[in-house]
Amino acid sequence: MTAMAIRPYRESDQQAVVDLWEEDGTGGASHNDPLTAITAKLAVDRELFLVAVEGEAQERIVGTVIGGYDGHRGWVYSLVVDVAFRRRGIATQLMERLEELLKQRGCLKVNLQVRASNEKVVALYKQLGYEVEARVSMGKRLYEIAPRP
Repeated sequence: MTAMAIRPYRESDQQAVVDLWEEDGTGGASHNDPLTAITAKLAVDRELFLVAVEGEAQERIVGTVIGGYDGHRGWVYSLVVDVAFRRRGIATQLMERLEELLKQRGCLKVNLQVRASNEKVVALYKQLGYEVEARVSMGKRLYEIAPRP
């Protein structure tokens, strides 16, 4: 088994991350365009964008997670692990590292959103100690992003 490490995202990771997210189907909606999401994240708290890498040179990206913190709550986005590397604890390690970074900022509570139909992901987060909370999730698009060709 090769070594796995978690580190902050680097610009040279862009294509591998886009490929991972597109393979996973993480995108979909125009506001979830990978390049748009990456560019926006790098402008704010870029150190909360983590990748899991494996291999001798630790260059192959096998997982990602993005965190956000507004001074009140932490948020989790884009927890994705390559299908070939699932069930090895990579998602758990990514989440533990992100939670530690959020704690260092004084974050008291972390929120995330999962589609209710995504039962496997809901089960994963429950295993990590997250609870389903009775909330109404609301959103408003401020502008539309044209889909990439």
